[in-house]
Amino acid sequence: MNCQDHLYRNQEPKQVSRRWFIEQCGVGLGAMAFGHLLQNPGFAAAMQDAPLNPLAPKKPHYAPKAKSVIYLFMAGAPSHLELFDFKPQLAKFDGTLPPPELLKGYRAAFINPSSKLLGPRFKFAKYGRSGAELSELLPHLSTVVDDIAIVKSMATDAFNHAPGQILMNTGSQQFGRPSMGSWVTYGLGSESQDLPAFVVFSSGKKGPSGGNSCWGSGFLPTVYQGVQFRGSGDPVLYLSNPRGLDQQLQRDSLDSLRRLNQMRLAATGDPEIATRINSFEMAFRMQSSAPELMGLAKEPKKVLDMYGAEPGKPSFANNCLLARRLVERGVRFVQLYHEAWDQHGNLVRDLRKNCEDTDQASAALVKDLKQRGLLENTLVIWGGEFGRTPMVQGGEDGRDHHPNAFTMWLAGGGIKPGISLGESDELGFNAVKDRVHVHDLHATLMHLLGFDHTKLTYRFQGRDFRLTDVHGELVKPLLA
Repeated sequence: MNCQDHLYRNQEPKQVSRRWFIEQCGVGLGAMAFGHLLQNPGFAAAMQDAPLNPLAPKKPHYAPKAKSVIYLFMAGAPSHLELFDFKPQLAKFDGTLPPPELLKGYRAAFINPSSKLLGPRFKFAKYGRSGAELSELLPHLSTVVDDIAIVKSMATDAFNHAPGQILMNTGSQQFGRPSMGSWVTYGLGSESQDLPAFVVFSSGKKGPSGGNSCWGSGFLPTVYQGVQFRGSGDPVLYLSNPRGLDQQLQRDSLDSLRRLNQMRLAATGDPEIATRINSFEMAFRMQSSAPELMGLAKEPKKVLDMYGAEPGKPSFANNCLLARRLVERGVRFVQLYHEAWDQHGNLVRDLRKNCEDTDQASAALVKDLKQRGLLENTLVIWGGEFGRTPMVQGGEDGRDHHPNAFTMWLAGGGIKPGISLGESDELGFNAVKDRVHVHDLHATLMHLLGFDHTKLTYRFQGRDFRLTDVHGELVKPLLA
């Protein structure tokens, strides 16, 4: 038997909600029985209220170390060889061909793999009690090096930007999977009633190559997708009321819409209707909460100076400060994209510019969270989608995409501070010690948030999906 409602015609009944099926697909007896149940006040209240706040706080599998996440996504793929992973042997063999056995079976995005080696373009030094080596391009990060964990043995499966970014964010190179932030909000809900649970900012030359899929909800209900904020003014367009519409008129209109949507929700059980109700109500509350959030001018001058933030002028620095203000207000997941790191050429000039734009604010975020007692339960992640080749591209001033080894850093939220984990080989080509795959990073993130990554699942198309799919191992040396 097929359903005959015009919205679901020719769909299998089992693919729509049980409540809808009972009401619409029988000869009326199911609807009569269901109507009788609705006369029970307890049943009706439970049915009506349960789906209306899908972002209500939820308990994870066990006590979490982190309650929120700030992910500084350096889209375009920073060169680990110029920033974190100093290779004296690469400097020594600058301008020579790489060993043939190193390149066996290797695929590069653009260059001939037999291109000459390119030595590091900047000086390195050791910093902090941990003695971590950092580039001269990261003077501010060097001041918090004992508060972060540097992972020098990251690896991924993708070597082009869009699939690499989607893999890093969703655990799959294919479109349509839920993003990391969506999984987190699905599992934990949000502690904020007046702001979205998952907020996204973008700075740099352009948006990420993976587009909205990087923060999409995939097959999860859309209430869990990221909401992109602007860096100044109203965080989303059309948030302010048009002329002639006062708050009371808007409230009355929303109440009428809510009643209509609740009637349809009760009839169908469609989670997208709950999303619509939630979105309308959130937008109404944000008319008060968003201007207060965006008011960076109220921050003390010493805080603005620490970040390098300028109120009213969109920047990565402003976004970092806004990220701190968001987690203070209970937002669960904040993601900052800075798309500027794809140095196929102009490596020296562009890396210097990118670090000038991001280093101060990234370090300030760690300091600020720590000073406010927020770092212990806020997980900060910094990194791109892959690394760069030890071989040259673009004359003598560029590097190609490279999935075999790259570097990320993490801080707070149960991460062991002041360590450098893993190693790449002497040329920075392959991760050779304590290799950490993207899936392992995801498994560790979920653990810090209180989840067994194999058990936080969502059933879709006949099977249970999860962020790590069928992969992922917990990186225990990263845990405090």
